[in-house]
Amino acid sequence: MSQLDLKIGPKIKAFRRQLGLQANKLAEELGISPSYLNLIESGKRKIDGDLLLKVCEKLKIQLSDLTTKSDINLANNISELLDDQLFEDLDILGPEVQDLVSTNPKIARALIKLGDNFKQKDHELINKVENLSGKIIDKRKAAFPGEVISDFLQENKNYFPKLEEFANQIFDKVQKNNRTRYIALCDYLESEYSIVVKDVIPEEKKPFSKIYNKNKKELLLSDYNTLETKKLHAASQIAQEGAIKEINKYLSNFNFPSDESKKLTQVALLNYCAAAILMPYKLFHSECKKLKYDLELLQNRFATSFEQVAHRVTCLQDPKLPGIPFHMLRTDIAGNISKRFSLSGIEIPRYGGACPRWNVYSAFTRPGVIQAAVSKMTNGEKYVCIARTVEKGVGRYGLSKSILSIGLGCEAKYAKEFVYTENLDISDKKTEIPIGVSCRTCDRLDCSQRAFPPLHKKFDVDINSRGVSIYVNDKDN
Repeated sequence: MSQLDLKIGPKIKAFRRQLGLQANKLAEELGISPSYLNLIESGKRKIDGDLLLKVCEKLKIQLSDLTTKSDINLANNISELLDDQLFEDLDILGPEVQDLVSTNPKIARALIKLGDNFKQKDHELINKVENLSGKIIDKRKAAFPGEVISDFLQENKNYFPKLEEFANQIFDKVQKNNRTRYIALCDYLESEYSIVVKDVIPEEKKPFSKIYNKNKKELLLSDYNTLETKKLHAASQIAQEGAIKEINKYLSNFNFPSDESKKLTQVALLNYCAAAILMPYKLFHSECKKLKYDLELLQNRFATSFEQVAHRVTCLQDPKLPGIPFHMLRTDIAGNISKRFSLSGIEIPRYGGACPRWNVYSAFTRPGVIQAAVSKMTNGEKYVCIARTVEKGVGRYGLSKSILSIGLGCEAKYAKEFVYTENLDISDKKTEIPIGVSCRTCDRLDCSQRAFPPLHKKFDVDINSRGVSIYVNDKDN
């Protein structure tokens, strides 16, 4: 059996400590010397497959807990954090960041929390100065509570079995031809919880999406919403009434930096449960396999929106019935990422916009059309990525809607299971689009779209020489 990566060792050590198991005791149970176990845990010795399986048995973990990329984005987030001028003179290199993440992931996460807190305080301070001075202060990086949601979902692999169980029970009661109807959801709210759903047109200059009046037991849903959005709101209300205890249990296992971030995550779980009611796990998984994750067919099959389906396919992480490990992000035309989640292994930036070569941005040039591409990262890993724009906002004449782009992708090894690769030649290197994570963390020097000089590389301007961008000289290549 082939030997596996040295980075497994520190993970073994972390799981052992979580169990409160002493190193010499584990070594005894494995039939090896404590010194040999120490070499494995410190990443100085590789571990063969048979011993690895025995370790998993003793630590009561799955092999995938050690071999999958459990710290997706962590190294990139640390690199982005170290981009701050505060650390400029330290000259911290990429390999040093990788070593930190591999050997001390908890310390790396602690640094991210400190960085988030610093940026949040900086953001609040700048807001106060702007309010007092009446002037706008540019060049700031604002901490966003939504990032905490991403961290929470990432930690749980975007899979919450208790909410799936609750959703299955509800679906069995309201399904009609393998899908949920809006009327059935409203009837269920009234019969089970005495909540009356009313469709209303909001008053002028007082727009809303939903309002739940707890005293009147009344759920008002705006007629500006699409039917798919109304269904999600109704299903979310069912989750709020019947699954809130389970949701709060999940929340209690995570250290939230603020009440705001915790409430936002609670909303995210309510929407997760709502989507599970509309697209129950086993049935949805079966249709995904049958239709090869054709999002538009799945959208029609379950009478949901494109974004709802794209988000739902990232939730298929039941170890007994897994789907493709996807990444997903949502961005506006200015490059602001409002949703991000990755199980595919691709790194999505935390503090800034992603690489402009990602098709999640080029999708804005052809609204409503799904664009597929083979993306190749700087480390050689390839991904199949699709992107399509969606409209958000009120549905009435005369009012503009915002346009967002949804990106979804997986590792190239899953190409045969993904319908969007049928017209792509994965083996043809000419079709690959070379991409990075963000300009500051990307070391590609042949990119004409580079907006910033690369991190950890001394930047100098030569007025007599210029490469493909102002930040790259010919002599750099």
